[in-house]
Amino acid sequence: MLERLAEIERRFEELERLVTEPTIIADRREYASVARERSQLEEVVRVYRERQRLDRELQEHRTLLDDADAELRDLARGEVPALEARLGDVDERLKVLLLPRDPNDERNTVLEIRAGTGGDEAALFAADLFRMYSRYAERRGWRIETLSASATGIGGVKEVIALVHGQGAYSRLKYEGGVHRVQRVPATEAQGRIHTSAVTVAVLPEADDVEIDLPDKELRIDVFRSSGPGGQSVNTTDSAVRVTHLPTGLVVTCQDEKSQHKNKAKALKILRSRLLDRARHEQQSAIAANRKAMIGSGDRSEKIRTYNFPQSRVTDHRIGLSLHTLDRVLDGDVDAIIDALATRAQAEALEGAK
Repeated sequence: MLERLAEIERRFEELERLVTEPTIIADRREYASVARERSQLEEVVRVYRERQRLDRELQEHRTLLDDADAELRDLARGEVPALEARLGDVDERLKVLLLPRDPNDERNTVLEIRAGTGGDEAALFAADLFRMYSRYAERRGWRIETLSASATGIGGVKEVIALVHGQGAYSRLKYEGGVHRVQRVPATEAQGRIHTSAVTVAVLPEADDVEIDLPDKELRIDVFRSSGPGGQSVNTTDSAVRVTHLPTGLVVTCQDEKSQHKNKAKALKILRSRLLDRARHEQQSAIAANRKAMIGSGDRSEKIRTYNFPQSRVTDHRIGLSLHTLDRVLDGDVDAIIDALATRAQAEALEGAK
């Protein structure tokens, strides 16, 4: 492990030199790749250097165990066990950090929330989930930008697509992809019966412009008048944009902005992320056909979580975790669930690495 860590440190120092002297790399794509690799290695190198410091300190104290000065020997005997424990903790941390990483972990995230079965109640819960993730992003110091939204007249959303800007956004939110089920009494239910509705959440890593080329010949751009609310000029100009990617048939429509240019830019951002997710899934399938891709796999039918309002309970079915803190979760306090999912993923990866 130490030999591998030393190699990683040498690579990090080489990447740091390339990043701090950008004139060395002329190509934007290559520079972005180098900067991303450096960012991925930074924490490993920081913890490795902490290990080196602890190891030097431990060796110094062990030397003092044979010192002629009884007071120094006593001091060393008191410090050595604590240093050994700290070094052991750091080694365990390094084992986790050395596991193969998802190269998309540090990316921004495209979050897509769609109402599923349940009609108006599903649309209302889709809005609840979007508020939950918005508050979670605020707690972590991230910024959330709505790219596209289709609202209902009673405060719900049929679909909302947002970009979450922030370090490590994808590494946390990637566990949220799947079907979220809600059990509650709708406001329109006169007899107090509990209804079950579903909302689909998709989590995609944001694609850099330099990664996904979109030649004009592969795109069909259609403009038309927006059909939803948004101010006087929205419905009187051809500001809405529909982008069709001809090779794949993927279609993205944006009409939230009054500017045709802004709508086109947002549509292309969503399209790039969907194409990156598609390529990523195809690559995963080729490497391991039996591996379940939690995000962007096209398999959205798996129920991952249930929000039970009568019991104030949230249950994540993947790990069998139930919390009776529904209000706090919907207010964005979802770290306990995400931490448990990340811990399980790490444990499975460590077991597979043995």
